[in-house]
Amino acid sequence: MSDLNIGDKAPNFNLPTDGNGKVKLSDFKGQKLVLFFYPKDDTSGCTKEACSFKDNLKTFNKLDVAVVGVSKDSVESHDKFKAKYKLNFPLASDEECKVCDAYGVWVEKSMYGRKYMGIERATFLIDEKGKIEQLWRKVKVPGHVEDILKTLEENNKKAA
Repeated sequence: MSDLNIGDKAPNFNLPTDGNGKVKLSDFKGQKLVLFFYPKDDTSGCTKEACSFKDNLKTFNKLDVAVVGVSKDSVESHDKFKAKYKLNFPLASDEECKVCDAYGVWVEKSMYGRKYMGIERATFLIDEKGKIEQLWRKVKVPGHVEDILKTLEENNKKAA
């Protein structure tokens, strides 16, 4: 498991996305990226989180910040999820969990005493040079997107 910290170089990725697309870290050189990992398409928490990003995407765009969601669901699953909720940002498919592993979000989880491997909900803010500017682990969905926007606005003030 990777132990990434603020200031570390973000692990590279190159993943298929919904709509037969591709997304890689280098696509965002010179732009900030919010990379959020979520457990599963079309489940209650993940839907709320994705819709919260969708509802706030104009604000992210104004701040010149891209948003990409990652789960181990297939591209076909992403296509359905995206269409159902009219999501307006790419969803990347990491079926082999290599990127999840590189970011340290493929972890042992426990539900009703049963242990299993799964994606820990986490978000990484990657700066224009590909370094981790901020990270949120064990994310609780309510208020999370607002927290990210607040951090971006504070960081912009510091930089100004």
